[in-house]
Amino acid sequence: MKKFNIRKVLDGLKEVSSSTPSVQVGPQENHLIQETLQSDHFQLCKTVRHGFPYQPSSMAFDPVQKILAIGTQSGALRLFGRPGVECYCQHESGAAVIHLQFLINEGALVSALADDSVHLWNLRQKRPAILHSLKFSRERITFCHLPFQSKWLYIGTERGNIHLVNVESFMLSGYVIMWNKAIELSSKAHPGPVVHISDNPMDEGKLIIGFEAGIVVLWDLKSKKADYRYTYDEAIHSVAWHHEGKQFICSHSDGTLTIWNIRGQGKPIQTITPHGKQPKDGKKPEPCKPILKVEYKTTRIGEPFIILSGGLSYDTVGRRPCLTVMHGKSTAVLEMDYPIVDFLTLCETPYSNDFQEPYAVVVLLEKDLVVIDLAQNGYPIFENPYPLTIHESPVTCCEYFADCPVDLIPALYSVGSRQKRQGYSKKEWPINGGNWGQGTQSYPEIIITGHADGTVKFWDASAIMLQVLYKLKTAKVFDRNRSKEDKSSTEVSDEDPFAIQIMAWCPESRMLCVAGVSANVIIYRFSKLEVTTEVVQLLEVRMQYELNDIESPDGGGGGGEQTSALPTPGASPQTSGPPSHPSTSSNNSDGGNMPCLKVRSTPLKQSAGYQVDLVVQLVWVSGEPPQQITSLALNSSYGLVVFGNSNGLAVVDYVQKTVVLNLGTVELYGSNDPYQRQPRSPRKSRQPSGGLCDINEGSATSEDRCKSPTSDHRDNSFSRSRSSSVTSIDKEARESISSFHFSDTFARKGDSALTPCLYVGTTLGTVLSLALTLPPAGEQRQLQPVIISPTGILVRLKGSVMRMAFLDSTGSMLPPPFEPWFEPNVTADGEEREKVRKRRPVSVSPSTSQDLNESQYAVVCSEKQAKVISLPSQTCIYKHSITETSFILRADVVQMSQGVSLACFCANGHIMTLSVPGLRPLMDVNYLPLTDMRIARTFCFTNLGQAMYLCSPTEIQRITYSQDTCENLQEMLGELFTPVETPEAPNRGFFKGLFGGGAQSLDREELFGEVSAGKASRSLAQHIPGPGGIEGMKGAASGIVGDLARARIALDERGQKLGELDERTAAMMASADSFSKHAHEMMLKCKDKKWYQF
Repeated sequence: MKKFNIRKVLDGLKEVSSSTPSVQVGPQENHLIQETLQSDHFQLCKTVRHGFPYQPSSMAFDPVQKILAIGTQSGALRLFGRPGVECYCQHESGAAVIHLQFLINEGALVSALADDSVHLWNLRQKRPAILHSLKFSRERITFCHLPFQSKWLYIGTERGNIHLVNVESFMLSGYVIMWNKAIELSSKAHPGPVVHISDNPMDEGKLIIGFEAGIVVLWDLKSKKADYRYTYDEAIHSVAWHHEGKQFICSHSDGTLTIWNIRGQGKPIQTITPHGKQPKDGKKPEPCKPILKVEYKTTRIGEPFIILSGGLSYDTVGRRPCLTVMHGKSTAVLEMDYPIVDFLTLCETPYSNDFQEPYAVVVLLEKDLVVIDLAQNGYPIFENPYPLTIHESPVTCCEYFADCPVDLIPALYSVGSRQKRQGYSKKEWPINGGNWGQGTQSYPEIIITGHADGTVKFWDASAIMLQVLYKLKTAKVFDRNRSKEDKSSTEVSDEDPFAIQIMAWCPESRMLCVAGVSANVIIYRFSKLEVTTEVVQLLEVRMQYELNDIESPDGGGGGGEQTSALPTPGASPQTSGPPSHPSTSSNNSDGGNMPCLKVRSTPLKQSAGYQVDLVVQLVWVSGEPPQQITSLALNSSYGLVVFGNSNGLAVVDYVQKTVVLNLGTVELYGSNDPYQRQPRSPRKSRQPSGGLCDINEGSATSEDRCKSPTSDHRDNSFSRSRSSSVTSIDKEARESISSFHFSDTFARKGDSALTPCLYVGTTLGTVLSLALTLPPAGEQRQLQPVIISPTGILVRLKGSVMRMAFLDSTGSMLPPPFEPWFEPNVTADGEEREKVRKRRPVSVSPSTSQDLNESQYAVVCSEKQAKVISLPSQTCIYKHSITETSFILRADVVQMSQGVSLACFCANGHIMTLSVPGLRPLMDVNYLPLTDMRIARTFCFTNLGQAMYLCSPTEIQRITYSQDTCENLQEMLGELFTPVETPEAPNRGFFKGLFGGGAQSLDREELFGEVSAGKASRSLAQHIPGPGGIEGMKGAASGIVGDLARARIALDERGQKLGELDERTAAMMASADSFSKHAHEMMLKCKDKKWYQF
């Protein structure tokens, strides 16, 4: 018996009430396909964020757990453990993270934000959550310090005061160190904000406080007064202790370091200017740039390390930012690629009163993370295993492929591993905390990113990880000596002539095709062998628009200039040789300073991986630059690449290296043109290029008029003229090719046999079909021409055509046919090679074995609606209006584990999925308001419910719309916290124990607790309990630190670690206990009440 599903009923109602219900034509076709996908197969959630944290602002490291935390200017928090363990959290306010502090080995982190709030994060759950927050209302936070194994957090403020917060309860202590009490009469002026707080490593009762104006105070916590004050006439940026607690070092705004004895008040015992030129006459060295941070780290054997950022002399103009490592007599200056945000020295011990034994320095730069090995000569850097190089050059486009052939990732990895740089540290990456998730999702996923400098990167994205596999530099194909013309413009197209605009990839045959911003198309084959190409094969294609005097409303940006362009007889495409076009007369068009790139004339050595097979270039016509390419497709089975722009389309046969078809937009329709065109200029008839086209109507190949390069895809607003709101002449003037699809299908109405076809979608919503006649495989494929014949219009939709796909009669996806990959550079003799080439292209479609009377379905999606056409009858059996008020930015027909679906991302931020072929709405989530063009340009859906986009210039955000993945996500995510024993405290000698301070010397609870210190002012800060999640709340109940401390004592006594199970059971018991208590109270309350009293 069929299970009744209320959701289906609701879906049905939804369809009835939607503005244009899905239309069925012919009841017999309506019931052919039983759709398996339901609404409950879909759920939207973010999975993981990869890449470098955008605009980082602060950093912290847990030396026991070995976890790194980075905060950003937009309130994001990124946590990194071993390669593959990373996590992203977000502060709701979006304020910059100015300070981070781990509760070392406790699985918790404190963050301070620019909006003067402090938060406690629980890292003991896979998705960290805030347990407590504290919002200061009268003071601005400038510095935080939490001593190791203490629960009292010191917070320094802009006014120069210091407050204390109990990290268990997140309550303020009544103990406050006021600035005037700290400096008393030592200075007439206000000492400025607190820039440093830390306790003496040997005596926790003594606190050093650094004020910006140049005063340092050693504060006695018990007697509540200053022991010593140290004044210097330069502003202070940072302070650091020597581990014995007898000396400290300060860094100053004039590029000096001062070292002080804690008992010597008057003057520093040493003043160093690391980068200052020492004058001979004993005068002070000339001032340098401020030293923003200094760290002072000791070793058992040998000299201490002094590590600092900044401090370079002012005459080093143009010098890159540096980190300076001073060790004994040697000073190493390490140049960085970007400005330094912060650095941390990683040491063997978490205890500040022991020899530090530094082994590495983590340097956080504005756009990179560098870890330096201090133990090796020359201070080499560690090879960074995180995927932080997404933004090496700005990303211009992306593609995402899930469920790839299994041999692809190993093949790309093997050629990519040869590209690795040398000279890294031999040691293991030092940030190696946490554990990987236990995910079972195992299908191969690949992300491809195209970049502004012409590079294409392939990434292994399987199992929510990301790792670069292989990098291809497409610019190698061209001569780089471009004249640097007008540099004033900030348009990417001016600066980056090699930028990648569109990519088409066939995973099975490994053929790759990229379209560049300079109106060029490069076709690559994958080879495991190195080869030297003597001459790079070049095809030049002329495309020119023929309508006279039509104003072109260029929505994205650019001209409304009226230029009458007369057609010129088209020369047959040249197979090689220099470009034969003027690249000088570019003044009549805005953006005309973008000549086509010159293909290199010298031999090109191509290492294993992607090797160029053919370059196709659009050339200037009548002093007008070619239009940028708007759509691209390739098919390895047919050996064809097709590309289009606002002037028309061209089909290239890359086997024979010829242009098969060059068709202007004006001629797409031939005599059946549905649009009222303007009168045309007199035509000079010409033969179709190379005589390879069998065109029924309008057989002359147009030379389309070229306009200036429109940079629609880079424009920062959606001012693209929408097809629904422009007049027909304007519309017609802007009609361009928006999408292609190759398939074996029924070319004409009522056909009984399948033939190879190319479908063309335009920005006006027309889908046209072209039938392809291919020569037989083998030798004849090399010699006989490919013949293309237009077979008319298949369907019209509202808005630009985004995506086309085909289904067989059972509703299963029909991928385009492909040729399996073969090694193109076979070294065997000719006969052997011929055999390899002759292998018949396979079509994976079950349609080849279909009965002739069985049908196919074409799914077509425009930026407004979707239609399903039954073939060969060419009747529209379903249609659905997806959006009336907005428009679709990306649509993909995707294979889910339960069936096929159409996934759409709308400009109003909605993500929707529809069933196929029935076009029933299955999911509609208002995911994110679209704030920038980057998301629109990089959003892609792929199979099995995966999607991605660039959420910042440096980060990829992956999301899933599959219920299965959402349910398994918890398992797949890594663990940040792992149980690790805290190292033993250093053994203090007898005399030190007798006379010196040490761990037991201060009972902070007694000093700062409510009993002795009293309550803090209520108006100073507001306590906000966090949303902590179920896992977090049990820690919050009695304070995570207290719980852990008690647990640690219990563990020591019993001498064994409690399993996770015990903890869970205890938590469950506790919650059951509290529930029963509440229930009991409720019962007592209500026992004697009558029903009408409730």
